[in-house]
Amino acid sequence: MAVNSPEAYLNRELSWLGFASRVVALVENRELPLLERVKFAGIAGMLHDEFFMKRISGLKRQIRNRSKKTTIDGRSPETVFRACQIELRNQSRRLGETLLGDLGPAMAAEGVGIVDYDRLQKSQRQHLREYFQDTVMPILTPLAVDPEHPFPFISNLGLNLAILFTDDDGRERFVRIKVPDNRPRWVPLPDGSGFTPLEQVIAGNIDLLYPEIPPLGIYAFRVTRGSSGDPDRFRDLLEDESQAPGSIIQQVSGELKARRFAGAVRLQVNPDMPAKLAKWLIRQLELESADLYPTRQLLRLSDLAEFNPGNCENLRFAPHRPMTHPRLRRLEYGRPAVIFNEIGLGDILLHHPYHSFDSSVLKFIEAAAVDPDVLAIKLTIYRTSGDSPIVKALAEAARRGKQVAVLVEVTARFDEAPNIAWGKYLENEGVHVAYGVERLKTHVKLALVLREEEQGRIRHYAHVGTGNYHTGTAKVYEDVGILTSDPEICRDIAAVFNALTGKTPHTGYSQMIVAPVAMRKRFNQLIRREAKHASAGRPCGIHAKMNQLQDAGIIRELYKAGQAGVPVTLNIRGLCCLRPGVPGLSENIRVFSVLGRFLEHSRIYRFVNGGDPEYFLGSADWMKRNLKKRVETVVPVRNPDLKQELEEILGVYESDNASAWDCRPDGTYVGRSPEPGQPARAAQEVFIERAGTTSQPGNRKPGRRSSRMTLRRI
Repeated sequence: MAVNSPEAYLNRELSWLGFASRVVALVENRELPLLERVKFAGIAGMLHDEFFMKRISGLKRQIRNRSKKTTIDGRSPETVFRACQIELRNQSRRLGETLLGDLGPAMAAEGVGIVDYDRLQKSQRQHLREYFQDTVMPILTPLAVDPEHPFPFISNLGLNLAILFTDDDGRERFVRIKVPDNRPRWVPLPDGSGFTPLEQVIAGNIDLLYPEIPPLGIYAFRVTRGSSGDPDRFRDLLEDESQAPGSIIQQVSGELKARRFAGAVRLQVNPDMPAKLAKWLIRQLELESADLYPTRQLLRLSDLAEFNPGNCENLRFAPHRPMTHPRLRRLEYGRPAVIFNEIGLGDILLHHPYHSFDSSVLKFIEAAAVDPDVLAIKLTIYRTSGDSPIVKALAEAARRGKQVAVLVEVTARFDEAPNIAWGKYLENEGVHVAYGVERLKTHVKLALVLREEEQGRIRHYAHVGTGNYHTGTAKVYEDVGILTSDPEICRDIAAVFNALTGKTPHTGYSQMIVAPVAMRKRFNQLIRREAKHASAGRPCGIHAKMNQLQDAGIIRELYKAGQAGVPVTLNIRGLCCLRPGVPGLSENIRVFSVLGRFLEHSRIYRFVNGGDPEYFLGSADWMKRNLKKRVETVVPVRNPDLKQELEEILGVYESDNASAWDCRPDGTYVGRSPEPGQPARAAQEVFIERAGTTSQPGNRKPGRRSSRMTLRRI
């Protein structure tokens, strides 16, 4: 099989849905705690919503425009669309069967069931009727459809009730009620025996809204819209050099408004909705019959991700408390200088959420904000939390007279509005704010602190990470990062910031690999170097951990390296377009994926390099968009102790026999399980157990550190 043939590649969309299928498998896994399975059902719902908004909407647009472009595996948009529909319906069926036949009864047995309104006792119904009358009914707005009232706009992902009445002339009339988002979806029953969905509470008490007209029927439905109205128009706006300076904010804000009214791509209904009504809704929404998705389970499964009945610790994973990194445990945080002194003794590798983000990265920024010797702080924001302490620390630094510069990426999908708001807030506090880079999305995860030390010398301190500066997701995303004062690395980071905020040329980086300038070229060189080592009989190998792999050029280089004898191991959480284990093509390439309570998010790259391994970490996956359309940074890890830490981290994943899934040549995945008599070793649980097992700081010399996690081989 030739490396350029379509058969050598897996389809991007179907591989992404393969990741969603592995999440559905977690919902089906009876060995997991009950409420964790419920949460994974919510996550699966969120994944499906996102796929329809981003990928299905794009496929429908290509079909509508009669695009002749084929995918990397040689498929037309129509073929991919049909295959995705089949897989999505199959996953929805699996979720419905598990929720109704397994999880539902198990939740009821534990007293946390979701109880249908028509199964409630009289006293329970009376309680919910009073709740509805007092706290829900006043905010409802029924919208009728008749000659005087056009069909209402149905917002994206909202829950709706379709109510049919008969008027005085005997004709059916349609009324739509939007289920309010500012009321709890899961209404608790008074005796603590479970919860009832809000839409059923509304439907069960509709007589309070229409006391004189009994409805013919009440049916739930939900509409999914594309993530943007016209991406080509947005791209044209970004590339229009005649636009006024700073107009990107107005452009993005306009696109956010357009997104609200983007075309519908999916109509979800419960199976009991009459076919006549479903067809009428399809016409009103300008959909096709293939866009109708009857769903046995409750609509808007994503709400299950936040289903959180109290006092149910026995139904969840054992609580995880992130540990302060041993190098940072004894620091006196009342004295901000001490964290810089510690970093100056040697680089610190952080592995979140096992190492606490708050007591490391957040403390680094907060210390810089109040340290009188710090002159300047620079940071990138791609996504951050709603009440971000990092943003507040940056504002405090500006108020104290420090030079603060922040690059806010305002085109981060689904985070555009909060990022614009944070940028305006920081500007009002005196921070220098830049809003992205022309024609490129800024995805780097960098922070830089400039500090005046002895004899007026300015020393640089930096954080380079794989995750966002988001204190919320840092508790549930797996990421790695480095706190460093390495002069060469810090000079490169300073140059990156100058390029981002001042549009200086991306040139002269001595250590850091930067996209789109040179990252593809450098990774190609590293892969080809391994092939040369293999041909010469020297030690060789590639081990890469990332979120997604799609770039055809990188995949071809990996195929060629594997054919030259290089063993390639790829730990890829999500989609992967490389087809592993195919004789004559990729028999030396292995692909696996790890799923657990945390979202695997780090990017780590190791090249054996003839026996002198090189390690890298950073923000970029091996995706075309990362290498060509984004500003990304990857940094070499030069400290020998940190290299060993990364080696041990990769080894823990490699030895996972309980939460890893191996990819087969046809693109399907099979979960690993322990051999008989072998203990289960799930990577994330191993990291949790060992986060506190570390060597103690000893006598350190500048440029060295001695506190790596003691992760023995398993």
